Amino acid sequence: MKYDYVVIGGGIVGLASAYHILKKHTGAKLAVMEKESAVAAHQTGHNSGVIHSGIYYKPGSLKAINCLNGYKMMVDFCTEHQIPFELCGKLIVAINENEIPELDKLYQRGHENGLTKITYVNQEQIKDYEPHLNGVKAIHVPYTGIIDYTVVCERLADLVVEMGGEIYYNNKVEDIENIRNGYRIVGVNKSVDANMLVNCAGLYCDKIAELAGEKIDTKIIPFRGEYYMLRPEKRYLVKHLIYPVPDPNFPFLGVHFTRMINGDVEAGPNAVFAFKREGYEKSDVDFGEMFESLLWPGFQQVAKKYWKTGIGEFYRSFSKSAFTKALQRLIPEVQEDDLIPAEAGVRAQACDKTGGLLDDFKIIEHQHAVHVLNAPSPAATSSLSIGETIAKLAVKM
Repeated sequence: MKYDYVVIGGGIVGLASAYHILKKHTGAKLAVMEKESAVAAHQTGHNSGVIHSGIYYKPGSLKAINCLNGYKMMVDFCTEHQIPFELCGKLIVAINENEIPELDKLYQRGHENGLTKITYVNQEQIKDYEPHLNGVKAIHVPYTGIIDYTVVCERLADLVVEMGGEIYYNNKVEDIENIRNGYRIVGVNKSVDANMLVNCAGLYCDKIAELAGEKIDTKIIPFRGEYYMLRPEKRYLVKHLIYPVPDPNFPFLGVHFTRMINGDVEAGPNAVFAFKREGYEKSDVDFGEMFESLLWPGFQQVAKKYWKTGIGEFYRSFSKSAFTKALQRLIPEVQEDDLIPAEAGVRAQACDKTGGLLDDFKIIEHQHAVHVLNAPSPAATSSLSIGETIAKLAVKM
């Protein structure tokens, strides 16, 4: 079958792209190819469900632009389609005086990104927001919210179909052939031709790009984020979202507490190198994928630079006591017995050959293809904005 557009990947970025393409090109023939039996099966469905404000991101970066635009678009979309969400706000807290300079930088960055309602919270005022939180100074970010992004994906999938698109589930892409004016995408159950290929394959976006004949200078390195849940009787310890001041040299936000839209309170994640791209369990190993990552020159540079941090993350992975201790920096009352193991997620972190962990979104465009090669957090918050950007690149009318 011949399509104007084929989107690979039924996560939130892929579905948002399909949705905006069909809005922009009414009547177009579009298909989404998804290897699983449902949407949002991997990164989207395993994240914490946070609507990010944009406070962390460099002004003018793709992350900042798309997060700020995507935030409003997500809130408007959920309001229109009656998808539950809550703008509960969060605190970013400095545990000690040494962390205040980085906290101040975040405050300044927030204002540069237009977040004029953020406020400083002193040590006494922290208790008004979070009675059990330890810290010397914090930033209150009222914009931050919580949501279930799987529900958003399910609604986007319905809209894609309502607008004439098709979604082929259980159809892993096995090969991509160059044909005249486009590609032939060979799926395990169905193969289709496309004038325009949109690659939103997340953890396998680099593999899809290579199948399409692209020579790329980045590789996806998987990092597993492991979580615990607070026992229901201890949820009172957390009223909002609580984040530490992040390490500016490491592309992860550190363990934190997240209220969830279903009432749970999540604690985590750590960030450990995963031995499989979809390795949600510690025991998950794919030797081919593992050695491919280990032999990538860029990852070897990352390992040299962050080996101490990496050892600490692995230690917390296997030691509940160490994980608890990290959480106690924020809320000293949390005890090991208060934590219940929860589902992990895997983040697709793009790494270049020189050891750079790409911080910003990376999208490359060719005549018949658009490849999303790095879309880490806040990709879910930003998804409708990213999808609109991709639609503008893909729809060449």
